Amino acid sequence: MIRHTLVLLGLSLLGLGGLAPEVRAAADLKKVLRVEFPVAETGFDPVLVHDLYSSTVVEAIFDPLLTYDYLASPAKLAPRAAEALPELENQGKSYTFKVRKGIHFYPDPAFKGQRRELTAEDFAYSIKRHKDPKNRSVWKFLLDGKIVGLDEAEAAAVKSGKFDYDSPIAGLKVLDRYTLRVELKVTDYNLGYILAMPSLGAVAREVIEAYPNDTNSHPVGTGPYYLKRWIRSAKIFLEANPEYRSFNWDFKGSEDTWDKRVIAEMKGKKMPRIGQVEINIIEEEQSAWLAFQNAELDILYLRSQFSPVAIPEGKVNEQLAAKGVLLNRITDPEITYHYFNMRDPVVGGYSKEKVALRRAILMAYDNAEEIRIIRKNQAVEAHFPVPPGVVGHQPRYRAGNAYNVELANALLDRFGYRKGDDGFRTLPDGRPLVIRYASQPDSTTRLFDELWKKSFDAIGIRMEVQKEKFAELLKLEKQCRLMMRGAAWIADYPDGDDFVMLLYGKNVGQSNNPCFELPEFDEIYERSAKMPPSPERDRLYVDLGRLAENYGVWKLNNTRYRNMLVYPRVKGYKKHPILLADWMYLDLE
Repeated sequence: MIRHTLVLLGLSLLGLGGLAPEVRAAADLKKVLRVEFPVAETGFDPVLVHDLYSSTVVEAIFDPLLTYDYLASPAKLAPRAAEALPELENQGKSYTFKVRKGIHFYPDPAFKGQRRELTAEDFAYSIKRHKDPKNRSVWKFLLDGKIVGLDEAEAAAVKSGKFDYDSPIAGLKVLDRYTLRVELKVTDYNLGYILAMPSLGAVAREVIEAYPNDTNSHPVGTGPYYLKRWIRSAKIFLEANPEYRSFNWDFKGSEDTWDKRVIAEMKGKKMPRIGQVEINIIEEEQSAWLAFQNAELDILYLRSQFSPVAIPEGKVNEQLAAKGVLLNRITDPEITYHYFNMRDPVVGGYSKEKVALRRAILMAYDNAEEIRIIRKNQAVEAHFPVPPGVVGHQPRYRAGNAYNVELANALLDRFGYRKGDDGFRTLPDGRPLVIRYASQPDSTTRLFDELWKKSFDAIGIRMEVQKEKFAELLKLEKQCRLMMRGAAWIADYPDGDDFVMLLYGKNVGQSNNPCFELPEFDEIYERSAKMPPSPERDRLYVDLGRLAENYGVWKLNNTRYRNMLVYPRVKGYKKHPILLADWMYLDLE
């Protein structure tokens, strides 16, 4: 029996392990941090939400077992609701967690006036919820085939129509009030990362059962903040959770100037400090930019349109500099891409003529033009499915289906997509060929509409634009009901598995937006998922990348720079590549 701490992932104990939970937070309700989201939220139940922005709120409200060290680079795990990093046994197939004693949920009528402590059973229950068929969790794929007995419980629920939360599951053992042991079918080197995700934050069963039809509107957690008020698609007001334990700000950064300044501002402070977070939904770039200029926002995610104005030559302009505004810039661990629905009768399928159609369309689109015109040079072209800064990235890899309009037209000609007298092509059987491109109703996505229209015109294909709100697009793509759309995926955890699984067949309806199902791809992916980071696994990732290109499943576009503008009243800010709700680590003058 091998027994050791979680050194396999190179993890750190820094950050949240210092003070006993009963030491209350030092948040000042007069300190109000004002931020913005570029799209509307979809709700706040960890099992039900899957967009980046709703997940940010979820991370602030609910405690997962693990989190990330705020300053460590590369990203390292640290305990959050757990006392320490888990102990591993049985060659990494058994994880044992000790939940901190004295952590309490924010008060709610569901608790009938009792102060409710967080226990190991809450984490077991929260994991089970992702496998309850009625929840249709888009994060279920993270647990599929992993925990002993959990797939069988799901299958029984499908058969009976109800998930039995009280039936014991061999792989989720609550050894005592504060001890949870997770038993895996096979070694999983990423389980620690998965259990640090917002979607695996602990909920209380009493709350879920008290609001069975509206759990998205009743988030009750043990995290640093609670939902005070919510004006849907407009504003979200969070307030410091009076039940939240305090911790000392004691992170170790690098020797660079930014880290040194952050440490000087924050070291030794009792956290969290900020009493309220006001989140404004501002979909239009110009409105967000004006709000920041007028000091109505404290931090701004600078989107592409105003980058040349705000940060010419990569530095804040004179007006912002005079206000003391700072620029914090990272390369996001993400990919942006455009995909086809492989189940669609027009663009889907695996026959040669369908592959030719998709690859021709992808070759007609110029990534360089997108980066120059839409991204304002605030991005780098993506070639490999695993982005820079994530384990498994291949910097020398160059993607196929490169921009080549002449070759794209030749490919369409060869496979029978003939042009009519009007200059537009038909399907090989003579029926009209029309591509329906889905996008959002805002100014930035209209630029994408125009660029794609230019690309389609260059190869003689008619294009229609399907306009839907962000939340509706997410819903439709999970149902494989969109023909073509642009999307982005930012790392849930800093390992390549989080990206190559985007095309795994069993993830259709969850993270597999193209609804791509290819046995050859799935077999290679399943082999890679059982491996630790290694040159052998890297070679499998290359094989997976080539298969996606050969079938024309998607066009990798770019990896964006994340430019964060910060007013000087905000102390301790540094954008983390994985953490979303960093407000608990900041202070305000």
